[in-house]
Amino acid sequence: MLVRDAMSTLVLTIGPAHTLRQAARLMSTRRIGAAVVHDPDTCGLGIITERDILDAVGSGQDPDTETASTHTTTDVVFASSTWTLEEAAEAMTHGGFRHLIVLDGNGPVGIVSVRDIIRCWAPAKRRPAELTR
Repeated sequence: MLVRDAMSTLVLTIGPAHTLRQAARLMSTRRIGAAVVHDPDTCGLGIITERDILDAVGSGQDPDTETASTHTTTDVVFASSTWTLEEAAEAMTHGGFRHLIVLDGNGPVGIVSVRDIIRCWAPAKRRPAELTR
C-alpha cells in the first residue's frame, strides 16, 4: 500500500505569524494533529504539530503571543505519495516524528500520520469478542 492510499488530503496551511492559539483552534476544528507552515520569506515549508503546541504551553509560554514561526520544524522530511507505507513508517521511526508532509509537484498534497498508517495496517473490522482475547 502506498502513502497516497493512506494520507489525509485535508492540509491545513498557516502562516508564520499565526499564534499558537490560532493554530491550535484551526487544528482542533479540523480534528488534525499537524499544520503546514508556509513562510515564503525564510524556509518555505515547515510543520507545527499538536506536540509542539503542547510543549510550548506546558513550559509556560503564552499561546496568544507565541507564533508558529518560533515553534515550526523547518528541517522537515517530506514524503512522496508513491512511497510505500513501510518507507513512511521507517522515516517516522528513524526521525522520531509522527507526521510527514506529502509533496507532489510544487507543493503539499497531503499529510500522512502514524494513525493513518495504523488504520491501513489494522484489520478492517473485528468483532468485539476478538478484541478481548
